[in-house]
Amino acid sequence: MIKSKYITAFQQLSKKPVFSSAEGRAAGIPARMLAYFSAKGYIERVARGIYRIKNVDFDRDFEWEDLVLSVLSIPNGIICLISALCYYGLTDEIMREFWIAVPHTTTSPERENTRIVRMRNTSLGKTMIKIGNQKLKIFDRERTIVDAFRYLDQETALKSLNAYLKTNKNTKPNIEKLLKYAKKLRVDLKKYISALII
Repeated sequence: MIKSKYITAFQQLSKKPVFSSAEGRAAGIPARMLAYFSAKGYIERVARGIYRIKNVDFDRDFEWEDLVLSVLSIPNGIICLISALCYYGLTDEIMREFWIAVPHTTTSPERENTRIVRMRNTSLGKTMIKIGNQKLKIFDRERTIVDAFRYLDQETALKSLNAYLKTNKNTKPNIEKLLKYAKKLRVDLKKYISALII
């Protein structure tokens, strides 16, 4: 059981899905006590210097819980590539690791089961989604498709483009926006779009 002198601090920190060791110290919990509580199983070490309090109901979709924790633990992290394609239903690939973009000038943090991709122009196509009660940054569908051609193999990129171009009642392709992003990121998509639309 967590010692009474730290209960208030942990109650405060439990309002966040993850907290850093610096936030723990600011709340009055020394680093040695974080290590102690982690060893006892009261808190979980998500990554170096990043913790979460166990048995807290975060009220989020279970399928995406680990992705949520991973992206929240990375400053300026944006869900991208395979993770974004899976979220949008544009690939049949299994998300074996979490794909998180960070600005090109950022040092790539290390996270378990996470692939960090340093990208330029991270503001282009950046949007917000809500999973449970957490707001997360993700690239929109069009930016994700363009990035698939930049960073992934051609087969995966073409399959995702084909899925994107198929109109359904919930999503309609925005080819003008797609081509605008492609031009800004120097990717020639016109030939692929023409081949798939015919």
